[in-house]
Amino acid sequence: MEIEKLNDRLKGDEFLGKGSITVTEIISKSPSLCAVSDYARIHIDRRLTSGETKETAVKEIDDLIKGYDSKVELLNYSEKAYTGLEYGMEKYYPTWTLPVNHEVVKTGVSAYKKIFGKEPKVDKWTFSTNGIMTCGVYGIPTIDLVLVMRSWLMPRMRKYLSLTWLHLSAFYAASVYELCKC
Repeated sequence: MEIEKLNDRLKGDEFLGKGSITVTEIISKSPSLCAVSDYARIHIDRRLTSGETKETAVKEIDDLIKGYDSKVELLNYSEKAYTGLEYGMEKYYPTWTLPVNHEVVKTGVSAYKKIFGKEPKVDKWTFSTNGIMTCGVYGIPTIDLVLVMRSWLMPRMRKYLSLTWLHLSAFYAASVYELCKC
């Protein structure tokens, strides 16, 4: 109930919308199904919006569990590459935006117009992309292009990529060309 109440109180952003929080997994351990559990863990998915950080999100949850024998942990991702090198990072996906008058956005709009002969719709992704790392973590201005309806992306991603690879390549090449002209 407290997590639901927190979700109702979360901030909103005019462009990105409201942050969210939900329980996505509950695990408990007991000697049998008829015994009282001595351990429980819940996984909380916390989606951030502009102005929120991992520190503010963790503090909100810490405040909810005060007085309980519990702790909040930010998960880590770790994967081994084919070379044996291990990569890892916190499972933290910061929000990021660029204003429409940012040079990289303006350059992308210009490149789009030259390639496709029409005005693009400048908008946002409604799910996480690699931009969380490039722009959200490292501060590298990032833009992306979608040539189909967003609702088609996840279930049809492979088909989408093969049908539009040439268009996407042309867009990114033209964007770099436009940036180099500055």
